[in-house]
Amino acid sequence: MPDMTAIKAFIAGCAGHVLSPDEAAFFREAQPWGFILFRRNVDTPDQVRRLTDTLRESVGRADAPVLVDQEGGRVQRLAPPHWPAYPPAAAYGRLPANDFLLRREVARLGARLIAHDLRAVGITVDCMPVLDVPVPGADSVIGDRAYGRDAREVAVLGRACAEGLLAGGVLPVVKHVPGHGRGNADSHHALPVVEAVREDLAASDFLPFRVLADMPLAMSAHIIYRALDPRRPATVSRRVIGEVIRGEIGFGGLLMSDDISMNALAGTIGERARAASRAGCDIVLHCNGRLEEMKTVAEVVPTLAGMARARAAAALARLAHEPEPFDAAEGRERLKSALAMGSVGAET
Repeated sequence: MPDMTAIKAFIAGCAGHVLSPDEAAFFREAQPWGFILFRRNVDTPDQVRRLTDTLRESVGRADAPVLVDQEGGRVQRLAPPHWPAYPPAAAYGRLPANDFLLRREVARLGARLIAHDLRAVGITVDCMPVLDVPVPGADSVIGDRAYGRDAREVAVLGRACAEGLLAGGVLPVVKHVPGHGRGNADSHHALPVVEAVREDLAASDFLPFRVLADMPLAMSAHIIYRALDPRRPATVSRRVIGEVIRGEIGFGGLLMSDDISMNALAGTIGERARAASRAGCDIVLHCNGRLEEMKTVAEVVPTLAGMARARAAAALARLAHEPEPFDAAEGRERLKSALAMGSVGAET
């Protein structure tokens, strides 16, 4: 039996379609809480299933979470020809405006189908819904990944998506708290800075996250909000995490950083990981699969303990039940018909 007190507070990637002996040995020793897959890790359904099994075997934990970014549209790691092409979040917001119930139910259905695909290959966490609210003039990194430009609509459709994932036995991760919609840069490449006053942030950006504050997992934003902390991005700001994410927004679940290898953060990988942990991120996310960087992260992050460990256990407990009964073939036909009403032309 693995020593549950030795789990380290980070999520790791891997380099390819199979684990190398060095990766397997490192994971066995370092005991990351979970893993994340990218396109570089994905070939066929059988291959992905073998990989998720091998990842869990490497740490000796059958419930070790395996994550992926499977939003649809531009962000879909499991893609055709082996998996369906799903529409971006904005497609659900384009459904007939006079039938909000339809929008909500179709968004839930799309997420339920994604969960069906992910569970089949051993993936138990999906990094969606995107709860960011784009504004005119913002960088296009969010764009059609958002459900719309109205915070209340984003909240309703985001909850529908989260509930669809949960119904299919997959944990949702709400992102990017406290809101990436005003970002003036793509945080993969540069550090965005938001100049909006706190009242505007509270009225729009924070609103979807307050509505979904009961979700099990959330991902932080690598953004400086001048009105909240003029010097530090949210991921490494005790003020933003403590006063806003945990306080004003009221999020009580497991908070993970966005990928610390993104260029928005300054310093070495070790400095970034340590800063995110000290600021209040329960889990540090490291995605690029570079083994030497992962070793550094493992050295500097704490073991999963205290409230972070309790939040992690509570999140995984949401997977205790079998997925609800579901006819995937019939669901795909319903989704195709509903999306045709919004003229999105998505193939499912």
